[in-house]
Order: sequence, then C-alpha cells, then structure tokens
Amino acid sequence: MTLRVYHLKTCDTCRKAIKELKESHAELDLTDVHADGVAEETLHTWIKTIGYEKVLNTRSTTWRALDDSAKSEMDDDKALALFSKHPTLIKRPVITDGETITVGWKDDAKEMWLN
Repeated sequence: MTLRVYHLKTCDTCRKAIKELKESHAELDLTDVHADGVAEETLHTWIKTIGYEKVLNTRSTTWRALDDSAKSEMDDDKALALFSKHPTLIKRPVITDGETITVGWKDDAKEMWLN
C-alpha cells in the first residue's frame, strides 16, 4: 500500500513522520504542499471528508498574518480558497491511503499508519 504524504519540507513534524513511516517500510508518495501545491479537487475531498476545521492550521504564521475579515465567517468555500492561495494554512502532514485521511502526527495518526 502506498501512502500519500502531503508535507512541508521545512516542517520538523513532517520530517519526523516521514522518517518513522520509512522506518516502518511504508511506500510513500510525497507531495510538498508549498512547492508542489495541492489540487483543488484534493482539498475539496479533505474538506468534505474530515472538515476544514481539522485541516486549518490556526497556529501558523500565515494564519496570524491574515486580516480579521479573511478569518471571519469561515465556511467550506472560504477555507478552500484560503488553502489554495496559502497552502501553509494546511495542517501537516496530511496522510492518506485513498480511503482514510489523517492530519498531523499525533498518536491517532501513528497508530493508523505505523501498525
């Protein structure tokens, strides 16, 4: 099974996740959200499947730099537009096998992908 990992090459958490996944002999297809971008169709799937709230990284410097009008009254369409324009607003890593999607590299994601 190949896992698609959406990451940012400068993200320590992403590097740790990729290292642990490789050590577990997972086959990885890596996509850098900044350098490669994320297809709008993929973003739409994430939003519909797990909700923009789980994907939105409100701790990022990009989020903090946005004006209040960009942050207010968030909905699926507004989140999609923001993710397309500012891929660093995507919480990382996003890992999928085509069926399941996890966001971040906490215990739930490790349990899903390392076992």
